[in-house]
Amino acid sequence: MAFSQPFPLAQQAQTKQAQQTFAPDLAVRLICPECRDPNPNIVEEFGSGDLVCGNCGLILGDRIVDTRSEWRTFANDEGDDPSRVGAASDPLMEGIEQLDTVISFQDGGSGMARELQRAASRSQNSRSERNLLTAFRDISTWCDQFSLPKTISDIAKQLYKRSDEEKLLRGKPLEAVIAACIFIACRQAHVPRTFREICNLTHVTKKALGQCYKALEQAFNLTPGASATHHSQAPSTGPETLVVRYCNHLALPANVQSICADIIIAAREHGIADGRSPVSIAGGAIYFTCHLLGKKKTLKDIGDVAGVSEGTIKLVYRLYYAEKEKLVKQEWIDKGKADMDALPHPVESGASR
Repeated sequence: MAFSQPFPLAQQAQTKQAQQTFAPDLAVRLICPECRDPNPNIVEEFGSGDLVCGNCGLILGDRIVDTRSEWRTFANDEGDDPSRVGAASDPLMEGIEQLDTVISFQDGGSGMARELQRAASRSQNSRSERNLLTAFRDISTWCDQFSLPKTISDIAKQLYKRSDEEKLLRGKPLEAVIAACIFIACRQAHVPRTFREICNLTHVTKKALGQCYKALEQAFNLTPGASATHHSQAPSTGPETLVVRYCNHLALPANVQSICADIIIAAREHGIADGRSPVSIAGGAIYFTCHLLGKKKTLKDIGDVAGVSEGTIKLVYRLYYAEKEKLVKQEWIDKGKADMDALPHPVESGASR
């Protein structure tokens, strides 16, 4: 069975024409030539390795392969024995030998074990395969440090493997390529992370990360929310997607998250704070919403979580405060959820942090 290639190149997707595909006919049935029953009773005799007709006993085939487990199982009530020899195959490691040879370190201090391990590693995998395994190991380690799920790790590995096959980022540092793959995987899985967060995790400069990200985005025509096999037009990462994570870190209730998202959407519709980065807008909106709902948080707490300076948060808050009548819904005030008088003046908020 043929599967679609993950992360197809943008040029190939544009120039590829519809071609007629051929597949095996799966409707072929094995019928006994003696009985000619349209619903044959074919029995697999694994003990003798024969394929026998259950009605007349005619042998239809010999030397069949026994696909059952290699040992007896007494779990008949639970169905077939799922145990097999070896671990499950990894589709990301297709074409690479997945069986390892482990050599003990106990050599009596002669140093022979180290030499044997070095020779075994060189003979088992080529240089490209070793680099791929190293990159996969680094991606898994960094995703674990960032508390990212395994799905994001798998997407990042797929993207790195495709970029390595196409030789798109030859000469770029390995850490920068891996960081770009993790950044794109987070956006496609709808758990976006900012450039600053990825740079702090991987210790890669923002310039190197941006160069690798642009190269991958142009090569594979990537859009936020697109899967590895097809592309879907989705809006870019907005501040409302960052608000949920920031509010969770600040231990704010769910109503603060929903109202803060509504304020950000209303500000975008009225063109308030346009041109500001999503991180700055998210920090300023959280500060505005906390004072509006009486859940006060300091500028330092919000700045540490969002990764922006206090001055940037105050600047966005000043823009929101000037148009507060357009951002705060009347129903919030009528239900007693919000209090416009609780919003401090921008000058006062800057003096009392």
